[in-house]
Amino acid sequence: MPAPKALLSALLLFATSACTTAGGVALRPDGTPGAQECPEEALKAMRYMRLRVGDSALVELDANQIRSRRITLYDGPLESVLKEDFGTLEGPTRLYGQVWTSGPQVVIRYYEAHPPDGEKIPLCAVARLGEDQMRKRPESKPGTAILDGSIAAAFAVDAFR
Repeated sequence: MPAPKALLSALLLFATSACTTAGGVALRPDGTPGAQECPEEALKAMRYMRLRVGDSALVELDANQIRSRRITLYDGPLESVLKEDFGTLEGPTRLYGQVWTSGPQVVIRYYEAHPPDGEKIPLCAVARLGEDQMRKRPESKPGTAILDGSIAAAFAVDAFR
């Protein structure tokens, strides 16, 4: 016996509202990442590195497009480079994270730092830039974001919102 249309609609709605990325992050209806807790291991490492919520440092968003006037970011993994010290992390520490381009602005979350002379360290930080400078250019194609500059600030967070 075929399922009623209302039941099929409800199942489809549930399946799409619970969509997650490969990393387990729930997506909002516009494709941007939803809230995500910062792992205790990362919070502990950040205390050790003397990084407090709100601390920030300038980063080159994409290690492959340093000092570019216009860059293209793609959905997926990202390697950024610190331009200055971030707590006890020194430039040019690498920050590894994830990019989402589905919304009107790019969302970048960093999950690891890799100092030049050390091991990878868990981290929770986001890339931010005021005055709509993380807003995608209108010619950005799906899955990409064209930005007018290569630099932003990485901000330490205790959870992703």
